[in-house]
Amino acid sequence: MIGATRRWFQRNRKGLAIGAGVLGAGYLAGQYVLSKISEARERMSSDRIAREKSVLPAPLVILVILRASFLRRRFEQNQTDCTYTVLALLPTATENIIEALPVEELTKELQKRRAERLARLNPGEGSGSDMTSLSPSVNNDDRNSLSSFQSEGYVHASQVESGDAEGQPRVKRNKTQLWNEVKITSITRSFTLIYTLSLLTIFTRVQLNLLGRRNYLSSVISLATPPTDSTISLEDHDDDLTQTLGDDFETNRRYLAFSWWLLHRGWKELMARVQPAVEEVFGPLNPREDISLSKLSDLTLQIRRKVEGNTEEERRSKKWLSCLLPPAEEEEYVLRESGVEGVTDPSSSQTASKLRHLLDETADLIDSPSFSFVLTLLNNEGFSTLVDVKCANEAFKTSPVPETAPQSFDSMATVIPPSTAERKTKLANLLAVLARQAHVIGNGSHAPNEYLAAMDQNVRELEAFSAVIYSSNFDLELPSADKAAAGAEGEQEFGSSSYAAVMAEKETETSSDMAQSAPILVDNDVDEAATTGALKGQEPEETPGESAFDQAWDKAVEDGKGQTTP
Repeated sequence: MIGATRRWFQRNRKGLAIGAGVLGAGYLAGQYVLSKISEARERMSSDRIAREKSVLPAPLVILVILRASFLRRRFEQNQTDCTYTVLALLPTATENIIEALPVEELTKELQKRRAERLARLNPGEGSGSDMTSLSPSVNNDDRNSLSSFQSEGYVHASQVESGDAEGQPRVKRNKTQLWNEVKITSITRSFTLIYTLSLLTIFTRVQLNLLGRRNYLSSVISLATPPTDSTISLEDHDDDLTQTLGDDFETNRRYLAFSWWLLHRGWKELMARVQPAVEEVFGPLNPREDISLSKLSDLTLQIRRKVEGNTEEERRSKKWLSCLLPPAEEEEYVLRESGVEGVTDPSSSQTASKLRHLLDETADLIDSPSFSFVLTLLNNEGFSTLVDVKCANEAFKTSPVPETAPQSFDSMATVIPPSTAERKTKLANLLAVLARQAHVIGNGSHAPNEYLAAMDQNVRELEAFSAVIYSSNFDLELPSADKAAAGAEGEQEFGSSSYAAVMAEKETETSSDMAQSAPILVDNDVDEAATTGALKGQEPEETPGESAFDQAWDKAVEDGKGQTTP
């Protein structure tokens, strides 16, 4: 066999050599042609770049690049200011919510009832039979649950004193009624605080980014416009903000005062939405009943569906405007209550017009599908931190498992840990954890706030949403007849598109991570098409302001996809 093969090669060695030579020559010729084509493409690309650069003088190109870098730095500083603003405003809402839902006061009454029963039993012969007859009401589980409610620093002083100080006749409630009220109040309070924190976070981003965009444009226009008078003034106007900013300072001051509505009125509407859902879902459960972490996640998802919407379409159409901004007839009332109205002179017509424009644009943003989409992601992160981290560690005593993939959430998802070790705890113990976590959620005095930090770090769509607000609708802010503003418009467009592309690239990375998420419970009606539709804000009927915003959001997302696609 080997000899026959050798003889065949010897007979055909000339043909094989010619064939190998032809193939080699063809390969070399092909490589040469490909290299020439590549060189031609590079030459054409470099020529195009050179032509584009030749349109603007070199100093102007440098100026545009510096402007874009300046815009990015101002945007990043603006987002940091948003976080500190949320921390400054959050304690006001927390105090109001805790005062309206006094879990600690109910716990104190339960402990008082238990102490009275023990005092009645100790003097008599009540030992065996009496304790047995009272076993449904006094047992070790109740004692442990009540003691767990009392933790250091979590009892609100006004609640502890309010019961005796008010001196009002109170309805006599039995132990079962008190425990049921503790159950509903604890869950409602922690869930209401999560919704309040999410809304306050995104509402503050909307407010400060709208004002940041206005202030940036004002600075660019002032630099582009040559001064009409070059004389030096000896008067001291360093502390006169109105002299520096004109009517903008008073407009900004009035506009920021509208956060008062969420802190004092909007949370009541949130509580009115949450409490009936909690009563319906958790009402049938007994505080002594055992509950697992997976069941808690499922019950939490049921409440969220009732509050936020059961389907993707319902969540997109859910209106949050009434929780964030007052109706038009109560705007003056909000300004007076917040301490703005009456402190200075009455607002001019120009200030009122600017304020109206800001409020209208804010309302358009709040009603946009993109707002609902980002708000859902913030709620996902808040409830995940509460259920999957805090309750899992403190109530179920689960050991933290390192994640193999970055955690991400679909449009409506609640994290469920692997079901290999299904631990259970008494519902009463879980209520104690929720009662304490309410103070952690509403913490604004002792940084960091773990829930706010999780939202800022893990919900990257929030930063993209802020970037689109900060870098879109420049034409609505520029004076139509100002030549200097018109000259700066092209420069703003450059900064807008470049920064939106940077933020959209982060958003695209986040969406690509969803395929590697941890075990989660996902609403079945949420699919990729629905999520994309919510992201792009495609609705048949839109207001002009909303349409402009959604177009900018859509462009940012498409630019990000183009950058990440090879």
